[in-house]
Amino acid sequence: MTTDPIADYLTRIRNAISAKHRVVEVPASKTKIQLTEVLQEKGYIRGYKIFSNPGSVQPIIKIALKYDVFTKTFAIVKLQRISKPGLRKYTTVATMPSVINGLGIAILSTSKGIMTDKEARKMNVGGEVLCYIY
Repeated sequence: MTTDPIADYLTRIRNAISAKHRVVEVPASKTKIQLTEVLQEKGYIRGYKIFSNPGSVQPIIKIALKYDVFTKTFAIVKLQRISKPGLRKYTTVATMPSVINGLGIAILSTSKGIMTDKEARKMNVGGEVLCYIY
C-alpha cells in the first residue's frame, strides 16, 4: 500500500516514458481512472483499458502512451506532482495556475470531479491542484 497513490501513478508513467515503454500498467482506483480519462481527452495518451487482475481484488489500468515514431518523442514531456499528502495546495478561480502559458495542463480535483484548469475556469470552481502535465 502506498501513502500517495497519485504520485505512484505519475511515477509509473514517468518511468515508462524514460524507459521508452509504449504501455504501462497501473493499479486502478476511481481517481486514477478519472486522471487517465483526462489525459486521453487532452491527447497525452493513446488509450487505456481496465483489466481485472486474477491474483488480486484490485483491477489494473493498461495505458498506451502516445509516441511519435518519426521524432521518437512521447506526447508527455514532464509530469509534476503539486499537492502532496503532507502539504495540500488549493486554488480558487482567481488564482488558478497556468502551466507554460496554457501549453500544458493543471489537473484539479474539484467538487464537480477531476478536470483541467481550463474546464474549472469555465465552470467557475476551484479545488486541489493535483499535478501539472506538459
